[in-house]
Amino acid sequence: MFIEFETFRNRADKLRALMDKACRAAGRDPAEVTLMPVTKNHPAAAAAYVARYGLGAVAENRVQEAIEKRGAAPAALRWELIGHLQSNKAKLAATHFDRVQSVDSPKLAERLNRAAGELGKQLPILLQVNAGNDPAKFGAEPSETPHLLEIALAQPHLRVDGLMTIAPLGETPAETTAHARRTFSNLRKLRDELQARFRISLPELSMGMTGDFTEAIAEGSTMVRVGTALFGSRD
Repeated sequence: MFIEFETFRNRADKLRALMDKACRAAGRDPAEVTLMPVTKNHPAAAAAYVARYGLGAVAENRVQEAIEKRGAAPAALRWELIGHLQSNKAKLAATHFDRVQSVDSPKLAERLNRAAGELGKQLPILLQVNAGNDPAKFGAEPSETPHLLEIALAQPHLRVDGLMTIAPLGETPAETTAHARRTFSNLRKLRDELQARFRISLPELSMGMTGDFTEAIAEGSTMVRVGTALFGSRD
């Protein structure tokens, strides 16, 4: 049985208080960091809770799962794709998502651009970077990211909002924390270098999840993607 809304609201309140505390500890304004609930493997009610609580968007890992839920969710809610996207599903993603955070190759950028053009829209995207050098994670290598950004910026139907990453896990909590700080610091530095090199603004740094959002905020995250702390363990 899925959680009640009151349970979700209490968890969201507690999480936002912890986010605010992390911002203050880092000398940052809490308004700079967005909470992005992740509804993967949870029912459509999870998205409805997010809208009822007053948040404007949810994130999903799978295209088909989002399509099935979106029809039952409040129409004003925005949907963002954070899971790996195969290029053959680019048209579906461009059709059903308001932003794609997991663009990790020139081919995918070009496919999304073509699909967005056919739909008569401009699709916001983030470039996913494997900033933790984790062979188990998707994302462009940091050394490849300038070329990926160059290709993405050349696509008339895409708008590059920033970068996204997922930190690798360690064998111990201390090791996981160290990996997270290193990964998030790498992404922030890469973003700063790209902004200077291309003379553009890349305001969004999507990094940090339930277990490492404090480290992400300390390193400059503008969006933390949280599922478990809000909805409980996934099936």
